[in-house]
Amino acid sequence: MKQTHKHKHAGARPGLSTRAVHAGEDRQRYADSITTPIVQTSTYVFKNSREIEAYTKGGKDRYEYGRYGNPTEKVAERRLADLEGAQDCVVFGSGMSAVVTTILALVRSGDHIVITDDAYKKTLEFCSAYIQRFGVDCTIVPFGDYQALDAAIEPRTRFIISESPTNPYLNIFDLVRLKEIAARHNILTLIDSTFATPMNQRPLEFGVDLVIHSCTKYLAGHNDILAGAVLGRTELVSQIRDLHKAMGGVIDPHCCYLLLRGLKTFPIRMAHQNAAAQTIAEFLEAHPQVQRAYYPGLPSHPHHAIAAQQMSGFGGVVTFEIKGGLPQAKRFLDALKLCFIAPSLGGVETLITHPATVSYYNLTRKERYALGIKDNLIRLAVGVEDLNDLIADLDQALHAGARKTAAPKSRRSQNS
Repeated sequence: MKQTHKHKHAGARPGLSTRAVHAGEDRQRYADSITTPIVQTSTYVFKNSREIEAYTKGGKDRYEYGRYGNPTEKVAERRLADLEGAQDCVVFGSGMSAVVTTILALVRSGDHIVITDDAYKKTLEFCSAYIQRFGVDCTIVPFGDYQALDAAIEPRTRFIISESPTNPYLNIFDLVRLKEIAARHNILTLIDSTFATPMNQRPLEFGVDLVIHSCTKYLAGHNDILAGAVLGRTELVSQIRDLHKAMGGVIDPHCCYLLLRGLKTFPIRMAHQNAAAQTIAEFLEAHPQVQRAYYPGLPSHPHHAIAAQQMSGFGGVVTFEIKGGLPQAKRFLDALKLCFIAPSLGGVETLITHPATVSYYNLTRKERYALGIKDNLIRLAVGVEDLNDLIADLDQALHAGARKTAAPKSRRSQNS
């Protein structure tokens, strides 16, 4: 059969992979470099007093001090904004710096915010334990209970903040319902879209006001930097950028260079991780040693229908419960040969973590179970290795985890 190819008309917006490579960069670069240079400086020189006045009084577009901006950083911000479909972007030294600065920039003493109980642990901790020091109240509502979410909003509520997908159960927020509730009360909406990435989900297209990313994960993609970003309308991002300059949670130029390098291959990596995670989720769901698998691409996931409506891919994280308890989970982890036991996600190496003993080790078993963190819960972040190798490693480790350790023989039986 003869294949036909559709050609874009002149002036059409380039595709995601093209923009991931080129967006935000000037065609002509310093020293004719093909890559964006690392401008490794903390301050910038003025040629004379006239140039100072042109900058301070005339608004000349240039740089002054590293905390207020860097050429490498600006390219990263422009590229991220292009990929997310945002008017503006500000990058940070970490995802949590982005979260905390955004919250503080948007609230005043006496305000109130609403957050869902399935948000990232440290985000919840900041909202529930620290923000009250500034006279801001916080209400935590069950994820997916839209009636409770609506009822929690007060006249002084400033915004709703949540994630989609969430960690570790990969719950999906209905962004249409979120915006309907927020519009009815005239409040802002913030979504952490780290697990989804701009390739799989673009909350701004659903009317969400601000999107947050931990660029440490899929966007940089190599488990070698920390970075965060906030994206949205210029009027909101400008408020966050102003506080960002005062708080100083800047990203250094070398990290920006590595982020830009990672973004160039991000759509290719993400396509592989989407496909691999879907196949692995199906494999785990059918495995005799797995009690349950959680992945938005599985029809069994409670939010599969919502995910199918608002996502173009389901991400590279799969969470599952193995049969048994803590001993089985530990034996499974210890038997892995290819997957690395480590927190975080989104890089080229496949990482696996046990939330009960890694992220929630300081809680009692009762406290953990109240949060849904069971002894047999495992979170897998799929990398870019060969799919068959990953499945083989998981399979052998699951069978090893199910085998009981032989009890030592008693001295009497040994001497008989």
